[in-house]
Amino acid sequence: MQEYAVRNNSYTDFILTGFSGPKEWRQLLFIPFFLMFFISVAANSALMCVIGSHRTLHSPMYLLISALAFVDLSVMIFCVPSMLLSLLLNWNHISLLGCLVQMFFVHIAGAFQSTILLWMALDRYFAICTPLHYNEHMAFSAFLKFFIVPVLRNTILISAVVGLAGTLPYCQSNEIDHCYCEHMALVTLACGPIYVNNAVGLITAFCIPAVDFILIITSYVKIFVSVFKSGKSSQKALSTCITHIIVISMSLFFALTSFLSYRIKNTISPNSRTAISITYLLVPGCFNPIIYGIRTKEIRQQVMKKIVKRGRGVVGVMQ
Repeated sequence: MQEYAVRNNSYTDFILTGFSGPKEWRQLLFIPFFLMFFISVAANSALMCVIGSHRTLHSPMYLLISALAFVDLSVMIFCVPSMLLSLLLNWNHISLLGCLVQMFFVHIAGAFQSTILLWMALDRYFAICTPLHYNEHMAFSAFLKFFIVPVLRNTILISAVVGLAGTLPYCQSNEIDHCYCEHMALVTLACGPIYVNNAVGLITAFCIPAVDFILIITSYVKIFVSVFKSGKSSQKALSTCITHIIVISMSLFFALTSFLSYRIKNTISPNSRTAISITYLLVPGCFNPIIYGIRTKEIRQQVMKKIVKRGRGVVGVMQ
């Protein structure tokens, strides 16, 4: 009877209260977040357009870069617009169903960010360590075994995390201390036991970003060893791999810090915790097009061709 009463009083509408403070301060935050959103959407859209419109860029590596741009763009679309409206106009209400839908898409996109980086590391490993068998390894039928398992893993685990969150009664409060529906920010409002949710969340964090990170590092270590053994000029390969490792390490650091801040007693303020989560979501979308796109010679050449062609067109119209 008591359990029925609890569930009957469960909140179905919530208020996102991330970055609590004076209205003027929240509106000021709108500017940098909007700029990051605009840069990310423009850069990732342009990158996908360049890769999609040139057949010479339809090799596995460039298609993976395009997939990463699509995932980064998806994170922005599902998370940032509502956050911007909340900061600027204080539109911060969201239903439980809307919260769960946003949670699923944000977390599944975040999961595939690390998985695509793993696929890119495998692509570089096959290209550098086994160049004679690269086409064989990266053929669709052969690469399928590296594709199916991570996709099933990501989908099942994220679905379990969101599904379990949807079964909880929320009667403690309807104020989510975040800018979007982060899993633990919502679950901590439940009035029932959440140890199962905690356990599944920990398993998900280990099995997706942590495992992907370990496999990525393993691939790059093997690449380093192969390059040094070959005695060939390795400056470009090392520069690329080291850059990727730095970016991946920073992303994992912010992801795990955000994830563990809800599970371990700490002195991190709610606003700092929200800022860390937002950094994990927004920063990769701004910098990945540069690191994996513009720094890649073939993509850079196509971008420059488009700029020059458009510049000539503008000059022709003016004349």
